[in-house]
Formats: sequence, structure tokens, C-alpha cells
Amino acid sequence: MPAFPSIRRGRRRFDHLVEEICLAVGGAVPRYRLWLLFHELGCDPEALTQQQAVSFCGRPLARFLAGHGHRLRRGAQRRLQRSVGRYDPTCLTAYERLEGMER
Repeated sequence: MPAFPSIRRGRRRFDHLVEEICLAVGGAVPRYRLWLLFHELGCDPEALTQQQAVSFCGRPLARFLAGHGHRLRRGAQRRLQRSVGRYDPTCLTAYERLEGMER
């Protein structure tokens, strides 16, 4: 299993967060706008920490989603926070494992 540099871990965490948000709302969210929002909030998406990602899943995410016509129910928000909090960017995803087997 490859070790990912810390800068890569933050990016992997951001990618995972975007995927989980899309799944939670049942549709696509504007990734680039989310990227810009993190910069506005003083967070670098390339170096996103677990705490920053989990904290974002509260009020900042609700505002962002409302501005793009989406809404999360409270239960979905809690599941999202748990998923984001449990994510380990040093482990390969199932997709990455299968992709590696094709080589």
C-alpha cells in the first residue's frame, strides 16, 4: 500500500468530501465553487485536515448547499460528518485497488 505525502492526503480528503456531499444530496454540487469557498474560509483544500472537513459539514455546508438549491436533512448531515470524520486518506479506496489490479 503506497504512502501518500501529507499534501496529497489533504487533496484526497477534499475529493472524498465532495463525493460524500454529492451522495448525501443526491446530485452534483459545483466542485470549483466549493474549492473557492474553502479558500474564502481560510482553508487550503490541498491541505485539508480532518477537523476542517468535519467542521465544514455544519453551518458552512448548509449555506453553500442552500445557495445551490440543495438541502441536507439532519440525519444525512450526521452521516456525512461521520463518514468524513472516519475517512483515512492514507488508505486506497476500493476503486483505486481495482484500478491497480488492471495494470
